[in-house]
Amino acid sequence: MGYEKKEADSELILKYIPLVKRIVGRMDAGDGDLDKDDLFSIGVIGLMDALKKFDPKKGVPFEAYATVRIKGNIIDEMRKSGRVSRDRIAKLHEYYEAKERLEQEHHRTPDEQEICDILGIGEKELSKLHETVHYLSKVSFETTLFHKDGNEVQLSDMIPDDETDTPEEELLKKERKYLLKEAVTKLSEREQIILDLYYVQELTLKEIAYAMDISIPRVSQLHGKILMKLRQLMA
Repeated sequence: MGYEKKEADSELILKYIPLVKRIVGRMDAGDGDLDKDDLFSIGVIGLMDALKKFDPKKGVPFEAYATVRIKGNIIDEMRKSGRVSRDRIAKLHEYYEAKERLEQEHHRTPDEQEICDILGIGEKELSKLHETVHYLSKVSFETTLFHKDGNEVQLSDMIPDDETDTPEEELLKKERKYLLKEAVTKLSEREQIILDLYYVQELTLKEIAYAMDISIPRVSQLHGKILMKLRQLMA
């Protein structure tokens, strides 16, 4: 019986290896200590963990459950590797705080150059902030858009709760969805295309870079910049 189970598990692992590859393909190893091969190995461990802990009685499709486990495992290791340092998180907070101060002083939304002038940073530092936002969106898209602390995301935030949402939580979700849709319509056509390619068509950064004839780092910077713009539009 034990041998048969191991054989069945091995077959399932082989069956869902393409899922791990697809997830890893959409993740940016960036300048951290982990490369794509490392992410793949970590993803396979997440897949094995999903096979061990999956409960079909809960009515959740295995692929959906495994996706959360695989992503969670990879993201957890990426965070441990220090992909986004506390210093970069602190600089992002300074950016948002400077933006809020300017809004209160001038009673309007400041542009990026005004914020950079206040912080004393140039184009290079601003690009790093955009890249930070891009990476944080992989940890939690919701946290990146709706909360200040992109650093305070746990794996539990990504796993669906077994309990049904309360009416208040359901209302909040609907309101955020509505705000997000409204904000997207205010983006430029190019920005909307990038969001569509990334979130709807689920292309990798490499594929988007090829389609738009720009570099991969430029795609991540533009994605981070778009998310910052969305957050500003929904504020």
